[in-house]
Amino acid sequence: MQYIVRNLNFFLYEKRDYALLVFRIILGGMFIWHGFPKIMGGVEGWTALGKSLSVVGITFAPAMFGFFSAISEFVGGICFVLGLFYRIASFLLFSNLMVAFLTQMLAGKGLPKASQSLEDGASFLAAIAIGPGKFSLDAKLGFLK
Repeated sequence: MQYIVRNLNFFLYEKRDYALLVFRIILGGMFIWHGFPKIMGGVEGWTALGKSLSVVGITFAPAMFGFFSAISEFVGGICFVLGLFYRIASFLLFSNLMVAFLTQMLAGKGLPKASQSLEDGASFLAAIAIGPGKFSLDAKLGFLK
């Protein structure tokens, strides 16, 4: 049994860069898909998004905060998929999702509504530590060691 587990672990370890590529495409693609309508929502949409911060007492410049959130999702998703400025994009997406989680919980929506933000945020936090893998623009441009 130990032989099988050891060989399976070695095989999977050797394929980790392919797994990271699939992970980046799927998760980043979903954030591009979710972020695009927010970018296209214009000032009205950004303002509505930014107003969610009122539950933590931030009531000024809701359009600016909404725009930053939309940009983080859309551009961050693109960078995540490409593996370009990967850790910066992951941090911005993690931060955005933790704010989303906090505001959803404080607004009384509960864990069933807020759990996706927490789960995705945890994925981006782990991505910061793991890195984009060798099939990334960061690797091609020499940003990784």
